[in-house]
Amino acid sequence: MSIVGPLLPGAKVLDLFAGSGALGLEALSRGAERVDFVESAPKSIAVIHANADSLGAAGAYQIHRADAIRYLESLQANDYDVAFADPPYDHALGTAVAARWLAVPFARVIGIEHRANERLPGAGERRKYGSTVVTIYRADSPRLREPA
Repeated sequence: MSIVGPLLPGAKVLDLFAGSGALGLEALSRGAERVDFVESAPKSIAVIHANADSLGAAGAYQIHRADAIRYLESLQANDYDVAFADPPYDHALGTAVAARWLAVPFARVIGIEHRANERLPGAGERRKYGSTVVTIYRADSPRLREPA
C-alpha cells in the first residue's frame, strides 16, 4: 500500500477479487474518493458491506457481484487511478489481469498479487514477499510492453 499511498487521496480505486475488501477499505482510509469492489462470493460480499459500513464508508463504495475477468472486459483506459488484484493462486488469473491491463491500461497503477513462480506478461516491477510477489504496472512506465 505504501507504494501507491501518494496516489490515493481523491483517487478512484478498483479492488478486484476483493475478498474481505481489505485493500479497498485501506485505500478509503488513506483518502480514496471512491472504491469499486469486484467479488463473486456472496459471503465475501456480505463481509465487505459489513466492514465498509462499520468504517462509515457508505456512499464511497460500490460492490459489483461479478466475475473479475469479465468485469475487466468492460473497462476503458484510465477508468481508475489505482487498481488492486489479489486473485486465487494457481489459476493463471494474475496473468489474465495483467494481459488485460497491458491491452487496455484501465488504471494508472495496478498491483497484482501472485505466487513467486508465476511470471506475469510485460515488464512490471516485481516485489517479492516470501513466496508471494506483487507485480506493479504503471501507465506512465516507458517499459509497458515487451518488445514484439
